[in-house]
Amino acid sequence: MISLRPITPEDDSFLARVYASSRAEELAVTGWSDEDKAVFCRRQFDAQSVHYRENYPGAFLQIVESDGVSIGRLYVAHWEREIRIMDVALLPESRGAGIGTQLLRDLQEEARSAGKSLTIHVERFNRALQLYQRLGFQQVEDKGVDLLMRWQG
Repeated sequence: MISLRPITPEDDSFLARVYASSRAEELAVTGWSDEDKAVFCRRQFDAQSVHYRENYPGAFLQIVESDGVSIGRLYVAHWEREIRIMDVALLPESRGAGIGTQLLRDLQEEARSAGKSLTIHVERFNRALQLYQRLGFQQVEDKGVDLLMRWQG
């Protein structure tokens, strides 16, 4: 059973671990020590957290749980004409099981019901890009490192 709950201050170390896991493949080729990778990820996570708080007031910042166990995060902003997926990330052991697909389909249904588009920025090397394309997201803007994808139901 997959559920969502609001993040709390007690979730900080878990959220930092989820973030680091999303960067592990990319950092594996750097030659950095594990300590250097951990410091880098913590700094990037902290900067991202500040960015989200400052630029997405009122966004839903949630923990993804499976049978009550925290397995990821889902951050979503609701705007007048659009629902923006700010971030969706699952721990490695929870990837590939259809959980991300279900979260996205639930958001698609929410967007459809509200008459809004559903958007997300996806880094062009992110494996999830294929998932977004399979679910009907279309590229609407090339931002260099990432692509703005939109689904319109």
